[in-house]
Amino acid sequence: MKSRKFLFCIVAFAVIAVGLPCMIFADHDERHEKSWYHKLFDRDDDNDHDDHHHNDRKSSEGHKKRYLKPVNNPTYREHCGACHFSYQPELLPSGSWKRILGQLDDHFGESLDLDPETRKVIGSYLETNAADHSVAKRAIKIMRSLGSNTPMRITEIPYIKEKHHEVPLSVLKRQSIGSLSNCTACHKRAEEGIYDDDFVVIPK
Repeated sequence: MKSRKFLFCIVAFAVIAVGLPCMIFADHDERHEKSWYHKLFDRDDDNDHDDHHHNDRKSSEGHKKRYLKPVNNPTYREHCGACHFSYQPELLPSGSWKRILGQLDDHFGESLDLDPETRKVIGSYLETNAADHSVAKRAIKIMRSLGSNTPMRITEIPYIKEKHHEVPLSVLKRQSIGSLSNCTACHKRAEEGIYDDDFVVIPK
């Protein structure tokens, strides 16, 4: 009888000794997996439909990471916004902005005459706040999709093209829109740096 009890105790101890580390490692792996997932999700999602953590976050830091920063440079807004929407610098990498400012004599079919000081101010603003210097989720996705490419147009960015791939060309050519480059036609909060689907209204 005593030998059976002794044998039972040995077996029980062995089970506990083997099972406890497994439970510890399993719990650690689960926490690690969740931590990795949330880290990626918090950093890589831009609409946040299912992320209540972001919906409840009120801090300015959280807002900056989720959205692009609104244009706040008066020189850039005055000279570039006079002809078209003042695109946020975070929509292109700094290399692209350098290329664009280096070809002002043929700026998408137009010739722009900017004095050196104005050009310097605009260039510094665009390059300093470009996508490759941003922590905004959409800017990060833009950079990932570009690789080493430096496009001249925002509409050439793979991520931007993918986000609009379901929009028919006939819709983009409507008089109320004109082209894919006319962001404010559909993105009603584009000037604030917010491009979420919740704020998209496609005009007729």
